[in-house]
Amino acid sequence: MSGRWSSRAALGAYSLLLRTFAPAYLARLWWRGRAEPLYRHALAERFGRHAPGATPGALWVHAVSLGETRAAQALIDALRARHPGVRLLLTHGTATGREAGLALLREGDQQAWLPYDTPGAARRFIAHFRPAVGVLMETEIWPNVLAAARDAGVPMVLANARLSERSARQGARFRALLRPAAESLAVALAQTEADAARLRASGVRDVAVCGNLKFDLVPDPALLARGQQWRARLGRPVMLGTSTREGEEPGLLRAWQALPPEQRGLLLIVPRHPQRFDEVAAMVHAAGLRLARRSTWRDEAPDAASKADVWLGDSMREMALYYGMADVALLGGSFAPLGGQNLIEAAACGCPVVMGPHTFNFAEAAALSLEAGASLRVADIDEGVKQAAALMASPAAREPFASKARHFAAAHQGAAARMAARIGALLSARGAGSPR
Repeated sequence: MSGRWSSRAALGAYSLLLRTFAPAYLARLWWRGRAEPLYRHALAERFGRHAPGATPGALWVHAVSLGETRAAQALIDALRARHPGVRLLLTHGTATGREAGLALLREGDQQAWLPYDTPGAARRFIAHFRPAVGVLMETEIWPNVLAAARDAGVPMVLANARLSERSARQGARFRALLRPAAESLAVALAQTEADAARLRASGVRDVAVCGNLKFDLVPDPALLARGQQWRARLGRPVMLGTSTREGEEPGLLRAWQALPPEQRGLLLIVPRHPQRFDEVAAMVHAAGLRLARRSTWRDEAPDAASKADVWLGDSMREMALYYGMADVALLGGSFAPLGGQNLIEAAACGCPVVMGPHTFNFAEAAALSLEAGASLRVADIDEGVKQAAALMASPAAREPFASKARHFAAAHQGAAARMAARIGALLSARGAGSPR
């Protein structure tokens, strides 16, 4: 079978599989809506059916979840500085992404769910909004969405693009499906040279290395200051488990309880996904520990909270507050084979990071952080908690890490301007971005 026909067959089989599982997809959205009601909002948009009234010619940015939406903020700000009249169409896949995206909208902008990746839904979405240029954030390769954009003549960009070696190996197994999608991209704006090499090998014709947008995000100074004030009032050190993932909290709690009582301080846990807040709270209670939940007070922690063993950071968009409180952070997702979470915000807040062995999703950022002396790598959570406790106990040892973390974050800024220049050229070629 020729490459062309094998690709068509692969896309057809993929589309048939998605159609078959569409009821299960809808049921999952409804189930997730129990804890996060926004998942039940505008369900028709998930299948490319929208209310009339869309204005064509917008810059379409797809940021699937909270992390991508926050990274997109830096890019959107840079694009608006270059093209003050640009109108935005912002799409998401998760409730946290859509909620955070509201803050990025201006008059005339639009927001929607990215449709389920079936041919009909993708075509309806593109035909309804008729964007000037599309920007997919980081890893979002959707074969039917990209095919519909190609057929409609909409240039597509993969921005802040990353492709780990593990994902590249997995993608090679579906080459007939994914290579045409990669080849349809106008350009990929990669985070690192290694990402760029893997993207070229996957079929992207034009790849430029621009850096990581997350270095351009500035922590909220008010939140950071409040966290530092809370830490001062607590009068004891704070160990932060940041963006923890499934399976990591039991080991963290066990290792923290194994420390001598005088070394523990306060354990602050911020789960990566809000639907797990109650689950993690139950773990803390089951361990016999006193718990205080951030969601139960407003701007000032009550006296009862200061006596707790563990604080649960069950709030959204307050990571700068938590980093401001913390003496040291244990990087979630890195103590299980999940690839690690973003450590750049911690560095920008001057919070030393202890990471586990699994950081393949952010391999270069992790390596650069280690090289800069802004973080430590350990073999497992037990060693991680011991190292974190040692840093908490010694301001003299901790402060060099904090200073180097701030310098590390500042040294790698500029990706937003570089990406905005490439995307802006596409907007100008399409006649978009003129004054409103």
